[in-house]
Amino acid sequence: MTVEYIRYRITGDAAAFEAAYARAAVFLARSPQCVGYELSRCAGEPAAYILRITWTSADDHMKGFRGGAEFPGFLAEIRPYIENIDEMRHYEPTAVAGAGGAVPTLYEWAGGTPAFERLTERFYQRVTGDDLIGPLFAGMDPAHPRHVAMWLAEVFGGPDSYTAERGGYPHMLAHHLGKAITEPQRRRWVSLLLDAADEAGLPDDPEFRAAFLGYVEWGTRLALANSQPGANPPRRAPVPRWGWGAAPPYQG
Repeated sequence: MTVEYIRYRITGDAAAFEAAYARAAVFLARSPQCVGYELSRCAGEPAAYILRITWTSADDHMKGFRGGAEFPGFLAEIRPYIENIDEMRHYEPTAVAGAGGAVPTLYEWAGGTPAFERLTERFYQRVTGDDLIGPLFAGMDPAHPRHVAMWLAEVFGGPDSYTAERGGYPHMLAHHLGKAITEPQRRRWVSLLLDAADEAGLPDDPEFRAAFLGYVEWGTRLALANSQPGANPPRRAPVPRWGWGAAPPYQG
């Protein structure tokens, strides 16, 4: 990814400038090289603007977009403001990134480790008596529910206990290799987990449940694929860290 920053200093009608960029954004939205864009106005100096555009790469911007079908329309909208550009550069993201404390993690919103331990306790009570997926867990370690709670806690933004104590992603992957999970089994797993979430009292607001189900669908579909005969998934990867996605929690 490459982030392009364009700094403007507007001497004319700011409303007209913003309207022009709203029209130009239509061409960015259609561009396969554009990941996202945002126009911001300086609070202390309203004539100053920063346009941030994330491109798939610098070459994709300079050759793909600028040589493509969307650029002429984009340029036509912003051409009157080209002389107002103070800076136009590409920046490469670094590893220094993260979320601030204004939005709670899914782990915090759920109620922390105790909430995930309640979830997995009730879930595996259902699993062991289920005729479809129960056989997959025959001879299950009595500590397995707690270990899965550790995994889920880490995935949803809690402590990295599963990585530190259980071996992280490679250990979880090993539990699925060669299991030949079927789609009906995967679907039953999801259904029982959602029922267990209700029983365990996990938050039922739309934002949390959408994010929670998003991970469950992603994780179980990946597990199904990794479990098939002949599958050769990556053996090493970090534990995924799941966030709110498009809808952060409603806090009033």
